[in-house]
Amino acid sequence: MIRIGVVAGSTRPGRKADAVARWVCEVAAGRTDVAAELVDLADHPLPHFAEALPPSMAPSGRPAIRRWGATVAALDAFVFVTPEYNHSVPGVLKDAIDALYQEWHHKPAGLVSYGVHGGTRAAEHLRLVLGQVSVPVVRSQVALSLHTDFVAFRDLRPGPHQREAVGTVLDEVAAWAGALRTLRRPQPVR
Repeated sequence: MIRIGVVAGSTRPGRKADAVARWVCEVAAGRTDVAAELVDLADHPLPHFAEALPPSMAPSGRPAIRRWGATVAALDAFVFVTPEYNHSVPGVLKDAIDALYQEWHHKPAGLVSYGVHGGTRAAEHLRLVLGQVSVPVVRSQVALSLHTDFVAFRDLRPGPHQREAVGTVLDEVAAWAGALRTLRRPQPVR
């Protein structure tokens, strides 16, 4: 079974990322090929990235980052839920990605974004960032509009087509995770 972490990518008060991430987990719960679990960045208070060396050269010794790394390492794939803040992702999500390197490798991701215009600019930025840590992002994505998929810009009420879109994202993430399984296994030292 493919273990997918559904990352709630915002921690600010009044956020919607946690509700959207729980909804994605509910959609995934009806499947037999994946096990989705909520990975809420609010449960992983990370320091701002301030290491002497990048994680690609030296893993952090900070306990919070090591715990975060263990969480990411235990998963096979991800669905990132991100709002759009000033045409990009929240800083806390960027810091969470930047804090690690090897733990992300060869683990595919899907994107669910939200905002006034569906959060699509944040999703595009996130694709670039994830590519740099060797996370292949699937083509399909979900863009939730605060106008049509939320009541009063607050309560999540996506239409049936959005549930189908999440299913498509999960199909693609599961397929890629299966195909990349061999690359995620520790390779023997030569």
